[in-house]
Amino acid sequence: MSTLITDSTDVRALLTEEFLRKFDTPGPRYTSYPTADRFGEGFGPADAVRVLTELRARGTWTPLSLYVHIPFCEQLCYYCGCNKIITKHHERAAQYLDMLEAELALVVESLGNGRPVSQLHFGGGSPTFLSDEELTRVMAFLGAAFRLTPDSEVSIEVDPRTVTPQRLAHFRALGFNRLSFGVQDFDPDVQKAVHREQSFEMVRGLMVSARELGYVSVNADLIYGLPIQTPESFARTIQQIGELRPDRIALYAYAHLPERFKPQRRINEADLPEPSQRVAMLGDAITGFLARGYEYIGMDHFALPQDSLAVAKREGRLHRNFQGYSTQPDCDLIALGVSSIGRIGSAYYQNAKTLPEYYESLDQGRLPVVRGYALDRDDDIRRDVIMALMCQGRLDFDAVGRAHGIEVTRYFDTELAALAAMADSGLVELSDRALQVTPAGWFLIRAVAMVFDRHLQAAKDRRRFSKIV
Repeated sequence: MSTLITDSTDVRALLTEEFLRKFDTPGPRYTSYPTADRFGEGFGPADAVRVLTELRARGTWTPLSLYVHIPFCEQLCYYCGCNKIITKHHERAAQYLDMLEAELALVVESLGNGRPVSQLHFGGGSPTFLSDEELTRVMAFLGAAFRLTPDSEVSIEVDPRTVTPQRLAHFRALGFNRLSFGVQDFDPDVQKAVHREQSFEMVRGLMVSARELGYVSVNADLIYGLPIQTPESFARTIQQIGELRPDRIALYAYAHLPERFKPQRRINEADLPEPSQRVAMLGDAITGFLARGYEYIGMDHFALPQDSLAVAKREGRLHRNFQGYSTQPDCDLIALGVSSIGRIGSAYYQNAKTLPEYYESLDQGRLPVVRGYALDRDDDIRRDVIMALMCQGRLDFDAVGRAHGIEVTRYFDTELAALAAMADSGLVELSDRALQVTPAGWFLIRAVAMVFDRHLQAAKDRRRFSKIV
C-alpha cells in the first residue's frame, strides 16, 4: 500500500521548521540510481553500441521510452541549472537537427528499425525554440525509426513566450498529447528578478487552447524559494494556478548553487527568502493544492484525481525516470541530443555536454557518448529498493528478497539500524516485514532513500546536490 496524502492531512502541523531543518540536507532526486555523478569516462561509444546490440539480440519488443534534448533558448533565466545554449540565431537549429538525425541513424544501426515507443518526451533548453517546420522534421525522422504505440505519451516542454494557440494546434497535429508549461511564478517582481516575464493572461489563454485542442494532460511547473518571493506573493501564484487548474503541477525548490551554475550568479543572495519563508511557501502550496482537489503524488508532483499519474499512484503502478514520476513501466530509455542520458538494461550512458564535442563525435561516425555506468548486482538491488521508496513509500522485505535472492534484514542491517533514528522522528515505521514511510516522511522521501545509497554514503562532498526542502 502506497503512502497517501489527503486534504485532511494537517500539512502545516507536519512541516514545522524544526522538523524540516533536522533532515534538510543536500541529496539526489533519484531520477536514476546510481545518480549521474557516479558516471565515469570508462564507459564510451563502444559500450553504448554493445548495450544497444544486446537489446536487439534479446528479441523482445517491449516498448521503449525516448527522450530528445533541444538545448537552445532565446533568453537566459537566472535560476536555470539545465544544459542550454542562449541564442537568438534560430538558424543554429538546422545544423543541430542534422546531427540529431545522424545520431539516430547510428542508434538504429545497432538497435534495429521499427521498435515500439510508448513514451516520447522533448526537453531542453526550450524545445519550442524550434520552428513548426523543424519540429515536423524531427517527428518525421523519429517516426521513420520508431513506431509510436496507440496509447503512447508524447510530451513537450513549452516556454509560453514562444508559442501561440496556432502553434499548439500544430503540435497536436504532429501527435503531441501532453504539454508542460514553464510558469515558475506569476508575480511580476519575481519574474523580473529571474529574467523570465510572462503574464498570467498569456498562460491562461494557452491552457484554454490546449484543452480545446484535446491535449490529454497539461502540466505547470512552479518554483518556490526564488528571489523577491514571499509567502504572501507565492500564495497569489498558488491561487492563480488553482484557477487555471492544470492536470498536473510540479513544485520545485529553487537550489541556489552559483558555483555550479553561472546564470545564478546574477541573483542577489540577499533577495532570497529566509528558510522559514521557504517552509511557509511549501506548506501553503501543498495545503492549497490539496484543498483544490489535487492529490500529492510525491516529492514535487501533484495531479488531479482523474489524471493517469494519480490513478497510477493509487493503484501502486507509479514509476520514476529522468523526467520525474511516470505512469510508464520501467523500460529502456533511448536518449538523443547533447547531454542527454539514456538507460539500457543495467547500464546508463550520457552524451557529450557541449555542441563542439557532440558534433565532432558524429562527424567521425561514432555515438557521442562520453561517460556512463554499468550497474553491478548490489546496484540493481539498491535501485529497486530506492525506487520502491520513491514511488510507493514502502519496502516489502519478502518481495525484495524473492526478487533478488537475499534476506533483506541481513543485507541491509546497517541501513535499517540507521533508519531507527528516522523512526523515532516519525518519518518511517519499521517492522519485521516492511519499511513504511509515514505521511510526514513522504515529504522528506529523499532523506529516507539516501540511507540506501552506498555511493552517497561513501561521498565526502554532497554540495553538488540541491537541498531536500
